[in-house]
Amino acid sequence: MTWPAPPLQWIGHTQPINSISCSPNGYHIVTGSNDNTIRIWDVETGATVGNPLYGHTDCVESVAYSPDGRHIISGADDMTIRIWDAESGAPVGKPLEGHTGCVWTIAYSPNGQHIISGSSDETIRIWDAETGAAIGAPLKGHTGIVQFICYSPNGQHITSGSADKTIRIWDADTGAAVGHPLRGHNDDVRSVAYSPDGRHIVSGSSDRTLRIWDANTGAAIGRPLEGHEKRVRTVAYSPNGQHIISGSYDRTIRIWDAENGAAIGTPLQGHIWDVNSVAYSTNGEHIISGSGDLTIRIWDAKTGAALGNPVAGHTAAVASVVYSPDGRYIISGSFDRTIRIWDAETGAIVGSPLQGCSDIVWSVACSPNGQRIISGSQDKTIQIWDTEVGAAVMRPLEGHTDAISSVAYSPNGQHIISGSVDGTIQIWDAETGTAIGEPLKGHRSGMLSIAYSPNGRRIISGSVDKTIRIWDAETGAAIGHLLKGHPGEVWCVSYSPDGRHIISGSDDRTIRIWDADTGAGIGKPLEGHTDSVRSVSYSPSGKHIISASLDRTIRVWDAKTGAVIGKPLMAHADSVMSIACSPDGKHIVSGSGDTTIHVWDLFPHPPIQPPFSCDQAHADFCAQPDANGWVRDSKNGLLYWVPPDCRTGLHSPAVLTIPPTSHTRSVTLDFDDFVFGTSWTQIFNST
Repeated sequence: MTWPAPPLQWIGHTQPINSISCSPNGYHIVTGSNDNTIRIWDVETGATVGNPLYGHTDCVESVAYSPDGRHIISGADDMTIRIWDAESGAPVGKPLEGHTGCVWTIAYSPNGQHIISGSSDETIRIWDAETGAAIGAPLKGHTGIVQFICYSPNGQHITSGSADKTIRIWDADTGAAVGHPLRGHNDDVRSVAYSPDGRHIVSGSSDRTLRIWDANTGAAIGRPLEGHEKRVRTVAYSPNGQHIISGSYDRTIRIWDAENGAAIGTPLQGHIWDVNSVAYSTNGEHIISGSGDLTIRIWDAKTGAALGNPVAGHTAAVASVVYSPDGRYIISGSFDRTIRIWDAETGAIVGSPLQGCSDIVWSVACSPNGQRIISGSQDKTIQIWDTEVGAAVMRPLEGHTDAISSVAYSPNGQHIISGSVDGTIQIWDAETGTAIGEPLKGHRSGMLSIAYSPNGRRIISGSVDKTIRIWDAETGAAIGHLLKGHPGEVWCVSYSPDGRHIISGSDDRTIRIWDADTGAGIGKPLEGHTDSVRSVSYSPSGKHIISASLDRTIRVWDAKTGAVIGKPLMAHADSVMSIACSPDGKHIVSGSGDTTIHVWDLFPHPPIQPPFSCDQAHADFCAQPDANGWVRDSKNGLLYWVPPDCRTGLHSPAVLTIPPTSHTRSVTLDFDDFVFGTSWTQIFNST
């Protein structure tokens, strides 16, 4: 088996990865995620195999292969266990139900005949792997969440680790507790594993340590293994039993000598979020890790070196996107704690990621002259960056007491404003980074969005308190009364280019237009989105309004009439969190929870010019297949079917996807000879 060259990071899940497992033959890896899906990966290419496995209705906490590799099991927060065909991905039988809390952990018995599960209901259950029937009564004894379970190599015992700080050993046949609980950790036991010979048990705990125990007597062996700076989330033995690996909330993986407990080499670093799951490859040559940063990484078990080539792209949700003033670049901020600069024409990354934020980058903005970038982060700071060299130009701006949700430059570039979840707005000197005056206070809850008026005299803010406020940018005084009308949190606000109107988007799924002078609502709310509206913007001409939503779509509206224009723009696989219009008004850029950025033609040509006549009403459609692979027209009629292996990476109406290349192949459909409706037979050529 040749392990991967590309890519260094395997990207596909849209939420943190909780669990990984290697197939017995070493060809595949299975992962479970908070995005409610299970994914299967080819270890040689790093590509996903088939489509995600859908069925769970909540976070997938644990996955495992059967000993013969034919099946995969998964446990989830929806309180069920599911069995899947490892080759086809199809569900096998009905979900296993019985737990009254989240299923945190699952495992197969060594002979593959039984499945065990541990739950937040503080019990362990044993199931018949063939029929799915529960065997006997639940195993009770823990007084906290059962966070991890495993079988002994000979299948005679089950070991469990719990939030009650103990480890328990059970008789696998009778379900009776064997001996006393193993005590020593002073916080949650997050993970347990047997040595291959069954003589020892290793445990990892939220107390930041690992402990090794005698599996027969339950006695602790030696001193705790110390080195991690935060909770130990996951542990595993190497197949030969000589080494132990651990993954931690400190974002590192450590390798330990199983005999003497000494740390081997330096920590394996590369993940930018918690390491939630680690495992050895079947042959013991590689270490696999899954993280809250949405990626899987492969490491050389002997040298600790990361394998593969770097992937140029965000590894977590893209929270904010903006264009540079000249339209040549796109700047993005992400949950992966980085800011990236992209070539707006080619989608290529420009320079290295801007690193320095210690938490989510919620907002980015570019100075009017294009020489500076500002970022606002969950870490409560604002950073100012030099666009040319990609480095911070001064120390972080500090003063807010909670996350920075929004940042903006004044039109003349002399000032910066920041809005925070602490409920305040702060004005800063853009050159020196010093705070100007006292914070602006008035909202009853956290700030979600802020913006300057085009002339720089006004500031607007949208808040969790469901209101919008207008402020004097010079004095910081509130102007007029609160703008009320949204029954939900106001996530985004923006001025029209002429400064006469304000638009706002809300959790109530609507966009509202307001008179900027009087604060009066104009017309009815713009309705169409089916989930929270997270970003709104005017086109540079002021004729159109663009909105983005958690419903994964972007919509374009007539700014004068409020009428929706065309069909929703659909291509993202997760929430659309931010949009911006290019300075020339030709393109829209969008950032999504799916880790990608899309660039769109604001008014693209019709995607299909059928070679034969057809009902034009049916020609209007979205090129994204439904759950069964069918693409439908505006009247819900079937147009064509896309095979499962072609649905991932299907070309969308976006003119550019960033990053432009990845391990996921791009699929483009050729419509030169496409016909539908009553004209479909005309495509046949008898010659």
